[in-house]
Amino acid sequence: MKNFLLTWFATALALLITSQIVPGFIIRTFVAALVAAIVIGLVNAIIRPILSLLTFPITLITFGLFTFVINALTLWLASAVTPVSGFEIKGFVPAFLGSIVLAIVSSIINYILRVVD
Repeated sequence: MKNFLLTWFATALALLITSQIVPGFIIRTFVAALVAAIVIGLVNAIIRPILSLLTFPITLITFGLFTFVINALTLWLASAVTPVSGFEIKGFVPAFLGSIVLAIVSSIINYILRVVD
């Protein structure tokens, strides 16, 4: 349970940091970031495997680079279905750049938490 909560807060923090770096990637409050982290987790658990399966031929042809597009689409979808108004992504390009920055920031935060733990 502790690990789950720590990962949830770390993802919310990564979302807040990403919103400061990427224009068009908007998160207004920490509560919005917490809700967004849950929605992103649900979208990644339910929708992303289906998208990955359907787009496998394109991903294979592009040597895996199409995965960046899938990440952007799932992030954009998560912002569209998030019930709070504090999480918004204004277009595909901010979603694309946000997914890349979010992956980098999340990796750094998770590395720091792993070293501390």
